[in-house]
Amino acid sequence: MKVNYLLSKSQIAVNQATDVDVIINFQGDEERESSDRRSINLSLVLDRSGSMSGSPLRNAIKAAKQLVEYLQPEDYLSVVIYDDVAETILPPQLATDKDKIKAAIDKIRAGGITNLSGGWLQGCSHVESRQTSEQLNRVLLLTDGLANCGIYDPQILVNTAKEKAAAGIITTTLGFGERFNEDLLIDMAEEGGGNFYFIQSTDDAANVFGIEMESLTSVVGQNLSVRLETKDRIQVAEILNKYPSQQLDRGVEVSLGDVYQIESKPLVLQFKIPAIATEGKIDLGTLEYSYERVIDGSIQKFSDSLPLSITVVSEAAATEVEPNSDVTQQASQLRIAKKKDEAVAIADRGNYQQAAEILRQAVEELKSKALNEYFEIAEEIEQLKYYAKRLEERRFDLGIRKELRDQSYQARKRDRDDLKLRGTTAGASNNLEIVTEPGNGIILKCDRIKGKLRIRVISEGYDPEFNVQFPRSIREEGASYLVDGVELSANGTFYRVVGDIRRLLKPGEKLNTVATRKTNFQKAKVKGTAADLETTDTVGDGVLVQCFKDKSKLRARVVSDGYNPEWNMRFPRSIREEGMMYVVDEVKESSQGGYYLAYGEIKRFVQ
Repeated sequence: MKVNYLLSKSQIAVNQATDVDVIINFQGDEERESSDRRSINLSLVLDRSGSMSGSPLRNAIKAAKQLVEYLQPEDYLSVVIYDDVAETILPPQLATDKDKIKAAIDKIRAGGITNLSGGWLQGCSHVESRQTSEQLNRVLLLTDGLANCGIYDPQILVNTAKEKAAAGIITTTLGFGERFNEDLLIDMAEEGGGNFYFIQSTDDAANVFGIEMESLTSVVGQNLSVRLETKDRIQVAEILNKYPSQQLDRGVEVSLGDVYQIESKPLVLQFKIPAIATEGKIDLGTLEYSYERVIDGSIQKFSDSLPLSITVVSEAAATEVEPNSDVTQQASQLRIAKKKDEAVAIADRGNYQQAAEILRQAVEELKSKALNEYFEIAEEIEQLKYYAKRLEERRFDLGIRKELRDQSYQARKRDRDDLKLRGTTAGASNNLEIVTEPGNGIILKCDRIKGKLRIRVISEGYDPEFNVQFPRSIREEGASYLVDGVELSANGTFYRVVGDIRRLLKPGEKLNTVATRKTNFQKAKVKGTAADLETTDTVGDGVLVQCFKDKSKLRARVVSDGYNPEWNMRFPRSIREEGMMYVVDEVKESSQGGYYLAYGEIKRFVQ
């Protein structure tokens, strides 16, 4: 394994106390370890509850089938689906017949409510049945909703994930859409030793599954553990990542988990260094680390150490030293990640202005360090300004909260460009001046690229691969813009907009309008049987209802998230058929309470 470290300041001034950030990077040695791929014992656990109906489930199925292509004949796979109950549609088996596996996945259809614990625990049992220490034993849990059946106490689920991880079964969680509990899934992943992903849109599933499988198939070290003992009065003031850790009398112990071939595993710390009276190289401390790796089919443990040092120079010489911008950028992004979590916690208590102020202060801090000359930081600034504005306007919705939590999690746990600053929610360009001819202006285009809304220049004479710093509040997927000009950043790696921004409409193109949903529906009335209903394969803004047999009676219940699945529903008897699902324009609680009423049109849902 390759291990190195970088300091934010390579030299510090004599007789001056100072803070120094350090990044310690762990990564597989490609020449020695690329062939040491461990076999995988994997259970894929898919939510097929009613809220997954339509395109979410179709895209999850498509992504699951693509996941199968990453497997090799020596890998085990099982597939569990769950709604009210968990069902194994593919018992644990070697991935030798991929067509058979994909055919089984293709048959998945949406059902009722969300028994997350039942599906997940069944997946854990399948992994346990084939578990060996030489394999990577994993459960991938995907859900789009709130656990409302089985065990749904978050603390019990998180504690159980920790117990499973201690037994060698690791859980990775994937949240789909805007209705799932991101705090629960993040906590399960952290305590379960795996990863968390926010699948932000229906067609984002394949990309996210691909990221996880790329990581899983490139594990070159497991259970990486670090012990850092500092020298003299030097202290570790802060661990900027979010890894399990504990403070020592003089130093820290940190558990970093898996190390991947395709990405480094960074540990970012801040040292507090007291005033040093003499010039020359001084020891900061010694880093001892250990990890496990498969060699010739067996697990072997490796350990090594790395001394950390810094040079003390005269005050005059120290003023000439340029800070390491890479370290400063990465450390700043991790500190901002902590600020995002802090802002979310404050907003959850209803203090939106205070939460917005935290993000705006972070913006000013970045600018004060001149870090806005680097694109990732410039993009971070646009994100923070956008989120702060949304908070100030009290538009702190589910999507914004999930983006903030996801961005914070990925920044503090991973080092992949395609997981940084992901987010597809944005404002609208409707309030911009509209133009139909480009004239002498520069044309820009907004596209969603791997979960990020990016702006590129499409006018001739500019590099179309360069990103453009652009206000996030007016980014709209697929939109074109006209600007007076663009200029290169100081480091020549991205463009900045110069002058006014206008919305460019192409011939025949119309502005996107926000549809106003009708709300004054009348109580639902139908004629005939279920066969006479209009059909639909999408839920849209409607509510999903399911007919089920309760002893000898056919009853209806709401299976969309946000409703009580235990409540009965007043529903036309003539269209009730066991197992059938329906899309209703609106569902309301009765004036007496305790049950629901259907309003508007009722359509038969087909999959």
